[in-house]
Amino acid sequence: MNPMQKMTHAAQQAGELLQKRGLLLVTAESCTGGLIGAVCTEIAGSSAWFFGGVISYANEAKMRGLSVKEETLSSFGAVSEQTVKEMCAGALQLGGDISVAVSGVAGPGGGSPEKPVGCVYIGWQRIGEEARVERFLFSGDRQAVREGTVLEALRGVKEMLERV
Repeated sequence: MNPMQKMTHAAQQAGELLQKRGLLLVTAESCTGGLIGAVCTEIAGSSAWFFGGVISYANEAKMRGLSVKEETLSSFGAVSEQTVKEMCAGALQLGGDISVAVSGVAGPGGGSPEKPVGCVYIGWQRIGEEARVERFLFSGDRQAVREGTVLEALRGVKEMLERV
């Protein structure tokens, strides 16, 4: 399977579980630039389980579109557990039942010793629950980091739904 097929397969699996449970997914994307939403909407009938999302690439977009606090961004940075938690909550304010949020350093530049290229935080939250955030370190070029992020984001949605 090529990367697009893998991502589409992951979206189909998550989508089937979302639809079976009557839930809608909402996304808050930074480093993936809308790729999660694009992969989800590649699937015919995804309107039954995909609400929509926000591409919040700039910090200003995170603040205005997802209600991420300026203090959070200045204290922890855009690529942080704290910011991704607020992105999850902000996405759920738009609609949907489960949010997935991603923020990271896709490269090739922009990394630091604490947050190197490939460092991505992914968060998941269901309405009424606390967000869960994981830190990942993906290898490869910009596209590989973005594809790995999409796969892990959708895997996490599926995993969350399988526990319900």
